[in-house]
Parts: sequence; C-alpha cells; structure tokens
Amino acid sequence: MSVHSGHEQEYERRHTPIWQELADTLVDHGVVTYSIFIDPETRDLFAYAEIENEERWNAIASTPVCRRWWQHMREIMPSNADDSPVSRGLREVFHLQR
Repeated sequence: MSVHSGHEQEYERRHTPIWQELADTLVDHGVVTYSIFIDPETRDLFAYAEIENEERWNAIASTPVCRRWWQHMREIMPSNADDSPVSRGLREVFHLQR
C-alpha cells in the first residue's frame, strides 16, 4: 500500500486513533497485533499483523465498517474500484522465531 504525496500526515492523523468500531472488528476477527509503517521517502506502507487464522482475517474485508474505512481512506491512498487500497504481497526471505 502507499499514500498519495502530501497526505502522509493526514494518513497518520486518521489512524490516531482508528475508529473504535474498526478496532473492535479487527479484534473480533482474530487480530492479535497490527502495525503499519511508512517509508517517508517513498510513502510506501508496510502492514504487519499477527492473526489467529487467515479465513477470519480475510472476512474483515466484507464487514460494513471495513468498507466505510476504505471509502474514508480512498482520497489519500491509491485504491481499487471496490475502494480497497492497492496493495501487493511480499515474499518472506527471512524469519526467526524462538
């Protein structure tokens, strides 16, 4: 994901804090921890989430609050026709777990 140029502060403001209803939905769908990082030079975003299972995580996208959030963020991020943020998967090249 990424943020349109000049909208970095607005992106952060909209997440400080996120809507309580959205936070509740994430937790209710098994999200244990969720962080988003921004590269200040490229405006690329990196999201990291620890989840209970992939099926519950994927179900978040169909919730009404998630759809409203996507619409709320559309003007400051590249978005798809369904208002979801444009994103691409990353391939893990290293992992250490104790």
